[in-house]
Amino acid sequence: MYTETISTWLMPMIDEIYFDTDCLSAFLWTRTEYLLNRLYPERITIPYQVYLELSHPNIPQLKARIDTLIQNGEARLIKLDIESKEEEMYLNLTSGSLNGRCWIGKGEAASISLAYYRNGVLASNNMRDVSYYIEKLGLKSMTTASILLEVFRKNILTEAEVNLIWSQMIAKRQKLPCNTFTEYMIDRESNQGKFK
Repeated sequence: MYTETISTWLMPMIDEIYFDTDCLSAFLWTRTEYLLNRLYPERITIPYQVYLELSHPNIPQLKARIDTLIQNGEARLIKLDIESKEEEMYLNLTSGSLNGRCWIGKGEAASISLAYYRNGVLASNNMRDVSYYIEKLGLKSMTTASILLEVFRKNILTEAEVNLIWSQMIAKRQKLPCNTFTEYMIDRESNQGKFK
């Protein structure tokens, strides 16, 4: 069973964070991307494949928010190195030829490859697709839920404010492990902690 490999509040401050589409879009949809910069200044990295996924013509508001983050220097857009091991891993992940596993999306694959070869942190919510690789590759990881927990623990927002954002994310069809932030927080602080 998947568990996050580290707690986000214990991470060294130098690790770049490679955001997958699902994790980044949760903050973009709710206009709370400012929280990412508050927590991780100069560490927010958007793989080019994620940028392309969020540049769909049906969601121009998300692309506009990403462009603003990049233009303001709050996030960095990065491409895979051509003919490198990170590109080879990306191609294997998207074709399903890595260990005979099913293929995964381009944004997920780019984020995994970059986090692995550049010793960074993977930010993804799609545990169904990525948990195998997190465990196999020993990747440091975080999710939208763990980021919101850090927002609360660092007193950036109150529990009520985080619960409001959580409900807005669910309303935008973002997958979160519990119905409320409070439920998630209680679970994480209990000895059982089934929602990692």
